[in-house]
Amino acid sequence: MSRSPEWNRVDRGAVDRAVAEYDRLGPAEFFARHGFAPTTTYEMTVGDRRYPPKAILGVAYELATGHRLASGDFEGGRSGAVRVLTALGFTVRPIRQKLKEE
Repeated sequence: MSRSPEWNRVDRGAVDRAVAEYDRLGPAEFFARHGFAPTTTYEMTVGDRRYPPKAILGVAYELATGHRLASGDFEGGRSGAVRVLTALGFTVRPIRQKLKEE
């Protein structure tokens, strides 16, 4: 993709639909169908459930625009998916790293 995604075309409804698809398909099938991978740095929470923010936003963009994004087409971190989802009112936070037991 040569230019930045038009995030203003994504609304809460598109994100909610992407979350519902994640719930319906389960993580493995969702990632396989849409070309994303599990998150390692941030998680989006809806109620007591956790979601991969970059994957959810990428699918929401496709639902809103009809244009599919690859994972490399946009940033997932604070300046990318986290910023967009937070602006839409979703809670996104860094994943707490589990401490190694010594």
